[in-house]
Amino acid sequence: MNYTTQMDAARKGILTKELMAVAGQEQWEPDKLRELVAEGKAAIPANKNHTCLKPSGIGSMLKTKINVNLGTSRDLNDLDMELKKVKDAVLMGAESIMDLSSFGDTRRFRRKLTGECPAMIGTVPIYDAVVYYHKPLREITAEEWIRIVEMHAEDGVDFMTIHVGINKQTARRFKEAKRLTNIVSRGGSIIFAWMEMTGEENPFYEHYDRILEICQKHDVTLSLGDACRPGCIEDASDISQIEELVTLGELTKRAWEKNVQVIIEGPGHMPLDQIAANMKIQQTICKGAPFYVLGPLVTDIAPGYDHITAAIGGAVAAAAGAAFLCYVTPAEHLKLPDGADVKEGIVAARIAAHAADIAKGIRGAREWDHKMSDARKRLDWEAMFQLSIDPEKARRYRAASKPEKEDTCSMCGNFCAMKNMNRILDGEIVNIYDE
Repeated sequence: MNYTTQMDAARKGILTKELMAVAGQEQWEPDKLRELVAEGKAAIPANKNHTCLKPSGIGSMLKTKINVNLGTSRDLNDLDMELKKVKDAVLMGAESIMDLSSFGDTRRFRRKLTGECPAMIGTVPIYDAVVYYHKPLREITAEEWIRIVEMHAEDGVDFMTIHVGINKQTARRFKEAKRLTNIVSRGGSIIFAWMEMTGEENPFYEHYDRILEICQKHDVTLSLGDACRPGCIEDASDISQIEELVTLGELTKRAWEKNVQVIIEGPGHMPLDQIAANMKIQQTICKGAPFYVLGPLVTDIAPGYDHITAAIGGAVAAAAGAAFLCYVTPAEHLKLPDGADVKEGIVAARIAAHAADIAKGIRGAREWDHKMSDARKRLDWEAMFQLSIDPEKARRYRAASKPEKEDTCSMCGNFCAMKNMNRILDGEIVNIYDE
């Protein structure tokens, strides 16, 4: 190949097979999409070693994509169960799987994903370093941290969350500013603790150029992690969050100079009225780089229902410019999600993403709704099921409460507005009670 990364190819005027595939999915002219990739406003995460990948594009002007977090933990270390979740997530429409495994044979699981899963695969090398080296945190060296990044790139990971924005300067600001919930990012808390115990600079920040070389070699997209994302609405939009974002903006520019694609990670917990402004701030500071948000969760009081709080915030965020939504399940803050939790989280995130796409005028978004509305007007139940975001649940609900007459539901019966309007407009008599 006469290019190193998707961005490098785009800047050279090359239409890669990955870009052509994404252009087809998005109903975009390939050359216009190429311009967005060249500018960094869209990313196509596609590691050269992930040969079974079905590429997707991430950018605010493209369809909003969703990511599903999965992986093993010390308390639940079942690779087969996690693999089943992966397969189910892809079938339910997830474009991306992020492996957050923190226990067991993590490399075997990761290679299984990049060897068999067509979705984009993301990881957080900081977690894996703790598992892989199996020694006290303070004894991990800067070189060992970087080696894990290289290992993940070699294993075919398409994008990596690197907590590079929390350097000594931003860490000092965090300690001075005080927060209600401190640092809630797992990776951020790990690297902050390492810096505090060793007195050394964040190795990902200090050796950023080496990380860029690794990403360039394998075409890994950098997902610049937000160690200081707010973990409660009280901490939203504070100095720690914004100062780290400024650092991420500077690091984005350095990555683009090496033709490395970038997405920026964002909040977190955030009041509804602050979300749109945060999207604009990110777009300005990071020059339009795709924004990847966790939620945002718009209230802190809904354990067991945080897929709903996240969907509310996600719809607003994506409508205001976020490109990539990380799903949140009902298990958030409580436990490792099971299969049912994963499904609930995916459906909620997909609804949020689609609602935002309608608001943004994304090509083809409204067509799905138009088809569903037409099926409802015609009382075509089978078409409604097929067009549903969750056909299985729609079928199950109707079957659980069958109406007396097939052309109604058990709530409205003969009072069904659709049925009666169809009949009266066709010149028929509508009696309701006599029928």
